[in-house]
Amino acid sequence: MTLAELESAKERSLAEIAAADAAAVQTLRVKYVGRNGSIPALIKAMKDVPKEERPAFGKAVQAWKAAVEDALAAKGAGQDGAQAKIDADLTMPGRWHSLGVKHPLTKVIEESAAIFARLGFTVADGPELENKFNNFTALNTPVHHPSMDRSDTFWFGDDCLLRTQTSPVQIRTMIANKPPIRVICPGRTYRRDTTDATHSANFHQIEGLYVDTKDKPVSLADLKSVLAYFAREMMGEGVTVRFRPHFFPFTEPSVEVDFSCHVCKGKGCGVCKQSGWIEVAGAGMVDPRVFEFVGYDPSEVSGYAFGFGVERIAMIKYGIPDIRWLYENDLRFLSQLG
Repeated sequence: MTLAELESAKERSLAEIAAADAAAVQTLRVKYVGRNGSIPALIKAMKDVPKEERPAFGKAVQAWKAAVEDALAAKGAGQDGAQAKIDADLTMPGRWHSLGVKHPLTKVIEESAAIFARLGFTVADGPELENKFNNFTALNTPVHHPSMDRSDTFWFGDDCLLRTQTSPVQIRTMIANKPPIRVICPGRTYRRDTTDATHSANFHQIEGLYVDTKDKPVSLADLKSVLAYFAREMMGEGVTVRFRPHFFPFTEPSVEVDFSCHVCKGKGCGVCKQSGWIEVAGAGMVDPRVFEFVGYDPSEVSGYAFGFGVERIAMIKYGIPDIRWLYENDLRFLSQLG
């Protein structure tokens, strides 16, 4: 490279730097004065320059390097000053960062916990990997019950399984504590169920348990009043509750609990399948045999239990037609419920 060519390259580099934006400054720094840049390459090639031309050539290269470094420094300082001016200008509008939204299942669980907390219930938790005693035996489940079958339940050996309900938390709570007990047990449960619009192998439940001594007997009327209150708080004023006789191994007497359809107000629509009612929960008075399994004297205590699916409540409350939408984590869907 001749001295004239060197001067021309210098002018081009300074013009590039002068026109560069913040993103390009670092790129130009690497291009010209970086380890493998144009100017260090010329310095390394000085040995190939004729001896008589070497002093003038070296002086010109050093002048180019100094000019580029000064131009880069001035450019960076100018950008830093401009950014500082922007940062210091309190009259400029702030940058809005959108917030995430809670998942509908989380919202239902938190809202349910808050409702029952107003009635004196606390939250109890337990492991998802359970033993047969807590999940079945202590809940008075007969050995021939379908849920015992390996086609219905996720078993790990003969005594270990993924819990099919959150009722084992009630058993653990009663074994560890004496009455009075008033807890709800929200959590994830598992069953070998067909994954379709209304069923999933993984789902959530909230179960409740209230047990007290014979000095403060618990009745079915107490259970009905609690669930009626929950229905109004969760679904809104005007929702009524219907109780139908049913059978569950761990409660006696047992009832199915229906809420009047909050969409059609009980007149009949597609949501409630034209019945005016939506099946929500199972409930009843704790069976005396369950008390015996946990070491309570059935003649000294009484209590009720209930349980409902969180997905069921979420689908009803938010008008979700397919349970699978709750697990796909599609932001287009979740943002609509925020």
